[in-house]
Amino acid sequence: MKRTLNLILFPLLLGLTHAVENPQQQVIKKIGNYSFTQQAQDSLKMLSGAPEGLIMTHFTGPDLTPSPACLAVAPTGELYVGVDMIGSLGKDMGKGFIRRFVDTDNDGEMDKHTDFARVDNPRGIFVLGDQVFVLHTTFDATTGIATGMDLVVFEDRDRDGVADGAAKPLVVGLSNAKYIRERGTDHATNGIRMGIDGWIYIAVGDFGFHNATGTDGKKLTMLGGGILRVRPDGTEVEVYTHGLRNIYDLAIDPYMNIFTRDNTNDGGGWDIRFSHQIQSGEYGYPLLFQNFTEEIIPALAMLGGGSGTGSLYMDEDTWPAKYNKVPMMADWGRSFLYLHHVTPDGPSFTQKEEEFIKLPQITDLDVDGSGRLYLAAWDGAGYSGNPDRGYVARVVPKGWTYKAFPDTKRASVADLANLLKSGSAIARLYASQELLSRPTDEATAVTLSTAKDKDLPLSVRVAAIYTYAQVAKEKAISALVELAKEEQVREFAFRALTDRIGTLEQVPIDPFIDGLKDPSVRVQTASIVALGRLGRVEAANALLQTAVPASFVAPAKGVEGPHDVPNAAIIPAHLAVRALVRLNAVNSSVGFLGTESPDLALWALRYMHDTRAVDGLIAAYGKTKDQKLKDKILVTLARLYKQEPAYDASWWWGTRPDSHGPYYKGVEWESSQVIEKFLKAESLKAGVSKKPFFAALNDKFRMEIAAFNVVKKDVAVKEVAEQKVDLDKIKNQKGQVGKTSIEDIMLALAKIKGDPVKGKALYTKQGCFACHSTSKSEPMKGPFMGQIGSIMNREQIAESILKPDASISQGFKTVLVGTKDKKSYMGFVTQETADKVVLRDIAGSVTTVQKSNIATRKEMPNSMMPAGLVNSLTVEEFASLVAYLEKQK
Repeated sequence: MKRTLNLILFPLLLGLTHAVENPQQQVIKKIGNYSFTQQAQDSLKMLSGAPEGLIMTHFTGPDLTPSPACLAVAPTGELYVGVDMIGSLGKDMGKGFIRRFVDTDNDGEMDKHTDFARVDNPRGIFVLGDQVFVLHTTFDATTGIATGMDLVVFEDRDRDGVADGAAKPLVVGLSNAKYIRERGTDHATNGIRMGIDGWIYIAVGDFGFHNATGTDGKKLTMLGGGILRVRPDGTEVEVYTHGLRNIYDLAIDPYMNIFTRDNTNDGGGWDIRFSHQIQSGEYGYPLLFQNFTEEIIPALAMLGGGSGTGSLYMDEDTWPAKYNKVPMMADWGRSFLYLHHVTPDGPSFTQKEEEFIKLPQITDLDVDGSGRLYLAAWDGAGYSGNPDRGYVARVVPKGWTYKAFPDTKRASVADLANLLKSGSAIARLYASQELLSRPTDEATAVTLSTAKDKDLPLSVRVAAIYTYAQVAKEKAISALVELAKEEQVREFAFRALTDRIGTLEQVPIDPFIDGLKDPSVRVQTASIVALGRLGRVEAANALLQTAVPASFVAPAKGVEGPHDVPNAAIIPAHLAVRALVRLNAVNSSVGFLGTESPDLALWALRYMHDTRAVDGLIAAYGKTKDQKLKDKILVTLARLYKQEPAYDASWWWGTRPDSHGPYYKGVEWESSQVIEKFLKAESLKAGVSKKPFFAALNDKFRMEIAAFNVVKKDVAVKEVAEQKVDLDKIKNQKGQVGKTSIEDIMLALAKIKGDPVKGKALYTKQGCFACHSTSKSEPMKGPFMGQIGSIMNREQIAESILKPDASISQGFKTVLVGTKDKKSYMGFVTQETADKVVLRDIAGSVTTVQKSNIATRKEMPNSMMPAGLVNSLTVEEFASLVAYLEKQK
């Protein structure tokens, strides 16, 4: 079947195409199985959307890369694209693969490709020499049912572009199979990237996982989302941060700062939050996100609605300064790649977002060692994938010239040391990894000398420090301690010293204790995290002296806390608490209750479900006459009344999970009755005046103690019921479309077929006819609906109505034309010659503007159709409207 440009390269307005006015003049060039218009020929080489100083060209089309969910490029330029025609909500196996592309003459056009491997739902790829790491959904071949997600590694030792055989599993069980089977892979585990420290970092969506298992047998469980990391051989898997929603990827800078783009709490707008991820940090989703925000590290910014996808920290000396040394974050929902200009702020950053490259439903990005940036466009492929949509674009700076990346396997140790000094983060990473395979004595000598060289850029010295630590292992300790005496690299030497749990026995504790008082807050925070990792409880007293800032204030009842306001001041105290909990420093924390600064100890004790903690709090209550401290102790005991049970993967997830907190499924434990007895006794002693205080504790911490006016059971049941959409109950509720997430509407449409006859009436009632025609006998207005059912599937039609800006065709992009006689016209271009431009507005009015009279011409980013036009409908009504449009063929 021949496809015109409208179906290949560009998104469609509302995902809707129009009738070809002169079909006999369209096809003049054929490439592969695809036919292109005259206009398309230029578009094959050049795409719009790149900012000043950059050139964006088409690299692959939907014939080769339909529904590209992820990509990765080797430093030498070989591109690997993960094709996912299952999509985020599909459930049928056998529709995914990884395809490898090579531009042999480096002219910007793909010359050959191979099918590298078959995997379903590829979500993350990383290339390291002969190895290709892949994160993907797994299925039972007999039943066709999803079994989870695994991180695996393929080998291609003969470099023929085809995996040598079956993949080796590195970490199995990296997502919740129950929810993948029920829903699909849209909130599962996603992108992978390697840091200069040699760890593979994994973006875990809010499905979480249960008993993910590495090659060394280590098992981990995570309720909700966050960042996981593992060594390239599948060992030492550990949680890096927790409390994120649905991150798709992460950006890692040369100093091991990690940045993510995820959503806010469900039901609260699904806004994007941009965050700096600090090791051991808790980011609050969903349990601490509203009512316990004093306990989390807040986001750096809230950025409005969107859907964060691929991420990359650009640090390549081939790129212009204004686009370099910056996190680049893709947003599928907004169809933009964003720059986040970050500015240091104590131990963290502030940020400023900037629109960078427009690309329809962008999913991922990566850069090679020569500076070629590749971008994957989902391009309206729908929530279940589409074999006819999606492409990959290439972006390079103007004036860029290809420079071959060195063959690291053949390079000498001296050559690799020079490559480690490169202005390219890609070059430094691959030089570092190759040095790990060289003779230890040679590699340690060159990396240590580089780390010590004060004349080198900090990014180079940091790369050398982490490489040296990996090469020398335990033998690196003394040299790293010496390096830590130098102010410029102290933070990084501290991090490298405690980076690997298995090498901590000989690491001295004193440098980190001293580091707690360092003038640099970044060194202080690195020391705090390191002391937690060292696991020596003797550090507790020093950690307990960390100041708790005035911003540590619980939000008022019924008020959602400030989870999106940068708060660098809270970070040292937050990390100190995480370290104390890791050390299980119960006795030390209880001992600090009698000091002048008990607040950090009380904060840490909130998480210590230990009988010693409860007994110590009660004892401290009896010893103090300070009523404020007494009340704080009561708050802490109320918090300890319940605990989260061990997660078994059978519960928790929903599109609107219960975010009341502090526990999702709170259960009583060994000391619950002791706490209840004490609180009741103190309530009786306090009398009527204190009843509201105890009632508030009962409500906030969901103790459900009847004597304190327990929360009504019907309310609790209602909250749990809202976690899962019940179609039978909501499908006929007016306004439900506006209240339901688009993903849940898509799932509902799979079950509710709708009535096309009712849909036709709704088409008129909702006013769709005012802007669209369904018959060629009618005046042409906005996008033509008469053939929409033959062009788009049910999901695409629905998405186009719910998210008009998600995909706009080249022919229907809104253009604003200003004339020299001070008039302006808005519409889409229906005809353009050397002399004139013909515009049609959404009402169907046609205007011809002479080019000689045009003063300004601007392509608008948004659709002419506003969002929210169907928000008042029931889900069943919306299904009927879609069913009517689906029949228009």
